[in-house]
Amino acid sequence: MSSANTTTLNELPQIMDSLIQFLMVTRTDSEGLITYTNNNFLVASDWTPKRILGKSFWQMFPEDKEGQTRADAIWDRISCGKSWFGKVEKLSRNGEPYYVKMVAIPMMNDAGSLESATFLELDITEDVELQEKLQQIAFIDFETGLMSRHKLEAVTNEYINENRHFSFVYITIDHYYTLKDLQSNESESVLIQEFTNRLKRYFQGDPIARMGVSQFVVLTGFGDWFVQGFLEFLKEQPIYLDNHSLPLSVSGSIVRFPEDQQSYTQLIKASMAAISNHADQGSGKIASLSADSHKDLNRRFIIDKKLLTALDHQNLQVFYQPQLDIATNKVQVYEALVRWEDEDLGYVNPDELIPIAEENGLIHAIGAYVIEEAANLAMELMKNDQDISISVNTSVREFGDSSQMKEKLMGILKDTKCPPEKIQLEITEKFAFQAEQEQSIARQMKALKDTGIQFILDDFGTGYASFRYMQHLPISKVKIDKVFVNSLLTMPKTKQLVEGMILFGKTMGFYVIAEGVETKEQFDLLKEMGVDAVQGYYIGAPMKRDEIY
Repeated sequence: MSSANTTTLNELPQIMDSLIQFLMVTRTDSEGLITYTNNNFLVASDWTPKRILGKSFWQMFPEDKEGQTRADAIWDRISCGKSWFGKVEKLSRNGEPYYVKMVAIPMMNDAGSLESATFLELDITEDVELQEKLQQIAFIDFETGLMSRHKLEAVTNEYINENRHFSFVYITIDHYYTLKDLQSNESESVLIQEFTNRLKRYFQGDPIARMGVSQFVVLTGFGDWFVQGFLEFLKEQPIYLDNHSLPLSVSGSIVRFPEDQQSYTQLIKASMAAISNHADQGSGKIASLSADSHKDLNRRFIIDKKLLTALDHQNLQVFYQPQLDIATNKVQVYEALVRWEDEDLGYVNPDELIPIAEENGLIHAIGAYVIEEAANLAMELMKNDQDISISVNTSVREFGDSSQMKEKLMGILKDTKCPPEKIQLEITEKFAFQAEQEQSIARQMKALKDTGIQFILDDFGTGYASFRYMQHLPISKVKIDKVFVNSLLTMPKTKQLVEGMILFGKTMGFYVIAEGVETKEQFDLLKEMGVDAVQGYYIGAPMKRDEIY
């Protein structure tokens, strides 16, 4: 080896030491769990070594779809052995956004698999915040010249005050980050500019705003047929990058004022909800709000608005549905179900209530209320010599990224004098999947299990079933979802599937429960299959607390 090459190699550690002095440095293992950070990162992000080590790479990014999609795109690239460079938004320990220029460098093993990853970051938060302030003052998107979201709100409110009839058209570029990763940084800018030009040419004279990296809004007086024509216009006017036609498609929603929604906030929320609904049906559509969607969204807005009052006035109620143990032929568990009866809304079931509570942050207060009610009931039953436990549905949002859920739950049990073994927590497969990715949640679950609390995997078979989390999380029971029980007697394949699920559960050492049992025929067949417990209207409907005694 030449002396020149030797000198260069010898200088590399010195160069890295210099970089570490000025840059934020993070390292992860092959699963994306953080194994090292330098002091610059800790200062900028407000994390401490104790709380950051073991966190997931994805937790450093905003929880919304855009933030997680960006994180997925970065990880997918480095998993293939390719470096990544660009500007990203990240979250501090307190949930505050900060911005960095990031270089992601993969380290591959001899087999060609990712072994670890190093992230070098330069804090550019001040520059980004200054640019955002300038944009807010000017009401102009810096890159495209379109209105900013601040200007859009002002113009929309002007239209509403003038009682204009218009359509709020939300348009997003499909699979944007996948497209972006296929292009250079210069091509990315060209893509946005070319797309913007097509929006301007098609919606001539209509106000257009840029809402996000690849999201736009048009305010137009034209009908749905004209708006949907933009899809055909894009086909006729393809975008070329490096002399190649780009496979571009968009999705969108049309929400009308005043027919559909009556405020800027409602228009935005309805648009996002409609986009989400359309995504389930595939991309490449710009659809108007259906009558059913309009009705559902209005109901959601009312629930959101009135939920805090319902909590303050203690209008929420907890009902309890019995669960029959097959071996003893006795009810050994009641599932706590929160319900809300409102004079305007009527009956609000948990499937409506909980997702909204998760969005507006009230899930913590509702969860604490239900657990306290369940603990009080368990104590009353104990006084009556009834050996019965209460199961409570819990949300991953309640666990967050600290030990607060454990402390809150143990505090409630201490206040009510309820033994921990009388409380069971039901989690969904989505919860379990996220818990397996985030060590802080798994640690809380294990700590709670050590006190005597059991965990039940609810809706088994409908989501992210994984052998890994079933092995690593402290789950002792699984509950077969009612969707399988409903077709148990009518579809032979469902019968085979349920038999397999029961056998699988038994093999893993789980106590297997079937929910949604409504007939004697279902009950007899499940009993014959070897299920441990059943729950449903055949056993008993949800009842009030004073109906149990």
